[in-house]
Amino acid sequence: MENARSLIPVTLTSPGAARFWTAIIITGIGAGISAAVLTSLLAVVQHFIWPPSHADILEAATQASAWHHILVLLGAGFLTGLGQIILVNLTSGNSIDITTALWFSAGRLPALRTLGSAVLSIIIVGMGASLGREGAPKQAGAVIANQLADRAALSDEQRRLLVACGAGAGMAAAYDVPLGGALFAIEVLRGVFALRLLLPALTVSLIATIVSWIALPNRPTYHVPPHSGSASIICWAFVAGPIAGVLSVLFVKMVAVADRSRPKGWLRLIAPAMVFGLLGLISIPYPQLLGNGKDISQLTFNGEAGPALLLVLLLLKPIATVMCLGSGAPGGLFTPSLTLGALFGGLLGHAWIWLWPGVPSGLFAVVGAGAVLAATTQGPISALVLMIELTGHDRAFIIPLVVAVVLATLVARTLEIRSIYDARLSDEQLAERQKLRAPASH
Repeated sequence: MENARSLIPVTLTSPGAARFWTAIIITGIGAGISAAVLTSLLAVVQHFIWPPSHADILEAATQASAWHHILVLLGAGFLTGLGQIILVNLTSGNSIDITTALWFSAGRLPALRTLGSAVLSIIIVGMGASLGREGAPKQAGAVIANQLADRAALSDEQRRLLVACGAGAGMAAAYDVPLGGALFAIEVLRGVFALRLLLPALTVSLIATIVSWIALPNRPTYHVPPHSGSASIICWAFVAGPIAGVLSVLFVKMVAVADRSRPKGWLRLIAPAMVFGLLGLISIPYPQLLGNGKDISQLTFNGEAGPALLLVLLLLKPIATVMCLGSGAPGGLFTPSLTLGALFGGLLGHAWIWLWPGVPSGLFAVVGAGAVLAATTQGPISALVLMIELTGHDRAFIIPLVVAVVLATLVARTLEIRSIYDARLSDEQLAERQKLRAPASH
């Protein structure tokens, strides 16, 4: 029988509760501070590399010369290659991938290597890498939690939860999504829904988000115009949901292939420069490919992107993301997944309007973003809450969003068991993960 001190404390009087909840509070504070620092670093890099300083990366890249695109992206490629060489030789130890560490190492992560990867990720995303910025605060939050678990002598089960909560809190603080970050930690990273897990996750994410307000704005990430629901968008969701599921599976498979194709040896130095140089060339006519995709998602939510541009970006944006990932560049996949869904929803919405007018194309983009996000992460509940928090809206799109999310996730799970976060796991590791997952669900 498992020792009571190794379990998650369900009350404040449970064995080891004081140590565990102290670690929870400190993890929240640390995750909030690190998210604020890393996000501020991203802004500094972006404003220095892509002037004018008041412009977002899309506006600045649109105004920049062709040579500026090429030189900046080549610089990002060389920096990525050099960073990989340094990080690989910095420390030995298990993988810096959070998902792998959670399932097979009880959340243990090499601190210096993981933090170095986080800083590198933020810098190259600020320079234009087509990857998400949430990867860095997630890594930082996970490292802080792991270090605290060591100092508090927590059990493996407690450490695993604390590290998942730290990673979720990092994302919560970076995007101002405390509830969504907590659910993401439990549903996607930890893979188990239970009250004993949810309360710590909520606490860490809430503290991290409040602490991050010292430097980050307390407002939704995306500004979505007010919309009213209709029968048209609900019917569209029944059509779009399964297609979004198939699209998500294709993206997950692309991520898996890219991860297996990461360069080794001295190719780590050469391959990123080639990939980023190519991205720089393509970004001259299509500056929307640069960065994590937030700017183009905002345009689609506002209905400001035409169908021709949406079609081109729907093809090029995921390719740009997996190329960066395959070159060995560290970065997140959360925002690229959301952007892929926004492009898909906006494009299919334009076609639907020809059949059934009356709904703005931006509303289709919001629903499509949520559907693809849910299917690629295989976290439908967290995706629903995240879309509400990211946009600051709920009633206008909650019914079509639920329909699309459920259908997309169901189709994706039927076709592919992997999500974007465990795409690198082998079949044997997936089987082992299912064995580890089953007992914790009781």
